Amino acid sequence: MARTTVPLTLDLLDALDAPCRTCLFWERDPVHRDGLSPAERAREKEAWVSEVLREWGSCGRVAVVDGEPVGYLVYAPAAFVPGAAAFPTAPVSPDAVLLTTAWIRPDHAGGGLGRLLVQGMARDLVGRGDIRAVEAFARTGRMSPGSHAECVVPADFLARVGFKTHRAHPRTPRMRMEMRSLVTWRGEMEAAWERLIGVVRRPKHAPAPVPREARSPRS
Repeated sequence: MARTTVPLTLDLLDALDAPCRTCLFWERDPVHRDGLSPAERAREKEAWVSEVLREWGSCGRVAVVDGEPVGYLVYAPAAFVPGAAAFPTAPVSPDAVLLTTAWIRPDHAGGGLGRLLVQGMARDLVGRGDIRAVEAFARTGRMSPGSHAECVVPADFLARVGFKTHRAHPRTPRMRMEMRSLVTWRGEMEAAWERLIGVVRRPKHAPAPVPREARSPRS
């Protein structure tokens, strides 16, 4: 099974069957998003991705398994994410990028694709501007009806991939991962890759035996 992550593009966004494909919880304020039809929300979502790509750069990663997109995550500076202002633990720290959405197709859940997406985000963000961290508004336990719980990343997932609580809250803490952690993680990934390449490149055949007469005499 071939697994990788690639940058989010409009074509890949269109190919995803995610329920958040037409959700504007993060991308638009409540007044703007309420009352829009699904088709209008889809166009607004595409317009938002296009705007961020144009003005800031890569803002997401897509998990691809055997050539098929099966999950994605989105991140951007808080200035592009008006929906974040509604959280009691807002605002996002000025030195951080906000991770908004993380979704994996249910039939691929639990296979490590979420961690793979975060690793792809790490590769993308390392060395970009003055970014010192990634933050996310998390959800703990069950949220009240109508709270868009599916739009908020679970706190236990964020903790597993290296985020720590930055501002506590019983339901929606703000969590943070420092860029130095991402750099260390990236270095570990590259070292592991080099070790793998080294194993692949080892000769398949054992070296020829040394003739008996060429061996050192026993003392």
